[in-house]
Amino acid sequence: MRINAFSDVCLRVVMLLCAAPESVTFTSRVVAAEVGTPYNHVSKALLKLRELGLIEAIRGRSGGVRISALGRAVTVGSLLRQLDTRTDLAACESSNGPCPLLCGCGLRGSLRRARDAFYRELDGLVISTLPHGKPNGPVLVELGLVR
Repeated sequence: MRINAFSDVCLRVVMLLCAAPESVTFTSRVVAAEVGTPYNHVSKALLKLRELGLIEAIRGRSGGVRISALGRAVTVGSLLRQLDTRTDLAACESSNGPCPLLCGCGLRGSLRRARDAFYRELDGLVISTLPHGKPNGPVLVELGLVR
């Protein structure tokens, strides 16, 4: 299985916010720099994570984003399930129409079961337990810039 780029960014953001002390907020620009992703992609991820209740957005001069209680408790499987917008893993339809084997094909069901097994395996992995030890790279430097 492979997760899409948007899900990857969302996972990075949640892990970054889980690694910070609860009172620390990050601006969206700092989040983008920390996860190594363009600002516009991170902004979309932050919006989705806020809609899901996984992060809190604080407005104002000393505002920013921080992880919510729900965000600290979410599992990787649960988050990926909520972010996955694909109905099928196989391209059973194209510009030429549906696959001629669609009626008797067992691949779709098998791929769906494989995806479900993938998510079930990740259901036991709470995101807040993933960042541990000293962060690598610029996070230590950037934390001083966060209000």
